[in-house]
Amino acid sequence: MNITLIEQGVKQVLLTSTSENFIFDLLLAYGKPKTSITRLAATGAMSYNLAKKQPGVVLWKGVVCYIRAQPGSAAAAVEEYQSLPAILKHKPRFIVSTDFDRVVALDTKLGEQIDISYIELPKHFTFFLPWAGMEKSQHASDSPADVKAAEKMAKLYDLIAEDNYDPANPPNAESIHNLNVFLSRLLFCFFAEDTDIFPSKLFCRSVEEHTSKDGSDLEEYLKALFLVLNTKDRDEVSPYLKEFPYVNGGLFAEERPVPRFSARSRDLLIKCGFDLNWSEINPDIFGSMIQAVIDVEQRSSMGMHYTSVQNIMKVIDPLLLYDLKVELEGSRRSEKRLRDLLQRLPSIRVFDPACGSGNFLIIAYKELRKLEMEVLAQLQELTGQEDFGLSAIQLAQFYGIELDDFAHEVALLSMWLAEHQMNKVFLARFGRCAPPLPLKPSGNIICDNAAQVKWATVCPHDAQKSIFLIGNPPYLGARNQDEDQKQDLCVVFDGHPDYKDSDYVAAWILKAADYIKGTSAKFAFVTTSSVCQGEQVAYIWPRVLAHGLEIEFAHQPFKWSNRAKKNAGVSCVVVGVRRVLKAPKFIFNADTRATVANISPYLTAGSDTCVARTSEISSDMPKMKLGNMARGKDLIMHEDARDEIVRAYPQAEVLLKRLLGTDEFVTSKPRWCLWIEDEQLALANSIPPIRRRIDAIRTFRENSSAKTTNEYAKIPHKFAQRCHEDRPSILVPKTSSERREYIPIGYLDAGVVISDAAFAIYEASPMLFGILSSRIHGVWVRSIGGQLESRLRYSAEICYNSFPLPRRTSIQKKAIEVAALRVLDRREQHSHMTIEELYDPDTMPPDLKAAHVALDEAVDRIFRSRPFTSDEDRLELLLALYEKTSEAADA
Repeated sequence: MNITLIEQGVKQVLLTSTSENFIFDLLLAYGKPKTSITRLAATGAMSYNLAKKQPGVVLWKGVVCYIRAQPGSAAAAVEEYQSLPAILKHKPRFIVSTDFDRVVALDTKLGEQIDISYIELPKHFTFFLPWAGMEKSQHASDSPADVKAAEKMAKLYDLIAEDNYDPANPPNAESIHNLNVFLSRLLFCFFAEDTDIFPSKLFCRSVEEHTSKDGSDLEEYLKALFLVLNTKDRDEVSPYLKEFPYVNGGLFAEERPVPRFSARSRDLLIKCGFDLNWSEINPDIFGSMIQAVIDVEQRSSMGMHYTSVQNIMKVIDPLLLYDLKVELEGSRRSEKRLRDLLQRLPSIRVFDPACGSGNFLIIAYKELRKLEMEVLAQLQELTGQEDFGLSAIQLAQFYGIELDDFAHEVALLSMWLAEHQMNKVFLARFGRCAPPLPLKPSGNIICDNAAQVKWATVCPHDAQKSIFLIGNPPYLGARNQDEDQKQDLCVVFDGHPDYKDSDYVAAWILKAADYIKGTSAKFAFVTTSSVCQGEQVAYIWPRVLAHGLEIEFAHQPFKWSNRAKKNAGVSCVVVGVRRVLKAPKFIFNADTRATVANISPYLTAGSDTCVARTSEISSDMPKMKLGNMARGKDLIMHEDARDEIVRAYPQAEVLLKRLLGTDEFVTSKPRWCLWIEDEQLALANSIPPIRRRIDAIRTFRENSSAKTTNEYAKIPHKFAQRCHEDRPSILVPKTSSERREYIPIGYLDAGVVISDAAFAIYEASPMLFGILSSRIHGVWVRSIGGQLESRLRYSAEICYNSFPLPRRTSIQKKAIEVAALRVLDRREQHSHMTIEELYDPDTMPPDLKAAHVALDEAVDRIFRSRPFTSDEDRLELLLALYEKTSEAADA
């Protein structure tokens, strides 16, 4: 259901609902079926209301417990009801109470609560979005138990590595692999003794009782134990190991070295078992464990980052789960539809072609198992059937590709642990499950290079199966790839030169598009926001869309966050892609979801137009240049150094100019530079401190490893790359804070040198300054430009040259000029503030903001006479103009 309609519906509830109908009208506003609400409100035997004998109380299983409260008692009612047996049995998602002065509600799944005035309900309508099948973004997060386990295992790993370090034989790939395999076996033993696979605490108790305190015999003990765990015939097993069962499954099949132990590492191993309850550990946290325990730098260089459950759900919920949940909701009173849904679940295939330690596959598996149990529970209630046999969802439905061999092994182990956990839940609810041992194959996960292997050989297409590709492919920018990774991209791009500047993740997106084309399969990845910004858009998305595909849903940029030991500081997006269908498309932003006609490659509502890098200016604007590059720090100085030279040598003043880059401009702290023409060289050499700087520049350039820099040693008194002109100029920052409503543009006097940390326009005019300072130009930059972390990154070839600026009438030019000068005047009136302070949304002076609003109106009018309703409206027009301009240029 459209989120806008929900908000309107909640507002209507406040206007028209009575106290008797409030909860029924509220549920209808969130799209609950009218037939279901009618039965909920009914009083007969067929009513859905499980609280029939309690006036003013409505209890709908799995959905809501509502209490019409006496004045002042809404909060007390919620507190009282949440612990009642009926609530614990029927598990309503929300407990809601109101006295029509206050509304108090508890989300029983997330533990969140609101206590608001009745009239504020529309402001908080997103709290109840799960009723409409829109799960909130605070899905399960990393638990304290997971984090504590990761930290303890990291310490144990470090101690074991220290105990086994030999300077004469430093660690190599094989020894590191052996240690990693040992760690995975250790993790299994800890988990097994806390989840009824082994008798409780059998492993750590046996180690404590059967090995010496100094750790000297622990190596041999563990070798013997691992052999027993792989021995089916128990007759020859030593009595002190006979309690351990036969495990098999490949985990202990191969005999590998076990590391030596000291007293400290033995003690910590035992504490890891006794001090932690491993039944509380989520298998999906193993990725974080790997980062905390194994070689962090190795994984970082491969571009992999642990993905939190919250971010995983942003992928699999709209891609896979949402439709299944809607189907379940619509089938609750139909046995046939429920059984049809059960038959559908085993036909689902989930494929992660960059699976790491299996996080995405594990979460997808667990969510499908939960859904299956909800279907069975509903069938149980509907038909009275008690015995449903075993779960029909198998690990064989899950596929993956992983390059790192240890992560691949952990993914297999983690999938099995997840299956065991879900089997225990199934047992508690339905009385039976498959035996935990011996281990069985745990998913179709291979160890290979996903950028090279043919994906259809890993997860073959099948018209009878529904295939969903998910994952978090590696993040590596074009300048951070090694030769092998460049070659991977070259193959995926069929040798087209675009591969040279493409992000490594492009390989996964393009291969996914090729894999699903012509099928009903879908894919969704969480990836860096760069794939939907700047030059990457033109490299990736025309190729994807050409396969008859479209973007089905998207999460607009959000800050990456998790509890992994080294958190990845990037801005991310989620993009879901399918074949072109006449079906809804959704854009997510934080907790909101909007239904749109089409999602552009920039993840906004709009056309599929992609803006490409170009050296040609599409309008009549003057050329924008990269600022002046010194190639040697001695040509640049701070103000105190400049003043010291001028005091001692007044004649030096003509050789020094103010220098502004992005930082100097926004902080209002200019630096200075030596700007020496050839005819001034004799004067410069006659001033000792300047001569010393020139000599230092010459030495630096001569000693540089870059040949181009060596050439500039011939002109040590000059900037290496110069574009400066002694006339007024416009400075455009290379980066700008995403918090600013406007990109701060500089209008500089003649004589100021713009450094290569900013862009320069020397055919400056107040009108051009006004256009670049306008909101509509900022919308263009935010949408089609790139980002540096989360900051806006300006590009002359993408943001400026491509900006589709219409011709202006003389009246329009004058209006923009007047408004632009007013902006500059307001800045001057607040000259005690830095540009950074002037454009901070928390400190921006009201008169400067008003001047910008007036400028926006003047600039908007050159695009169309009718006012824009939103920034999305502006962008839609800009992309249409760009497309028209591009077509004209190609004609």
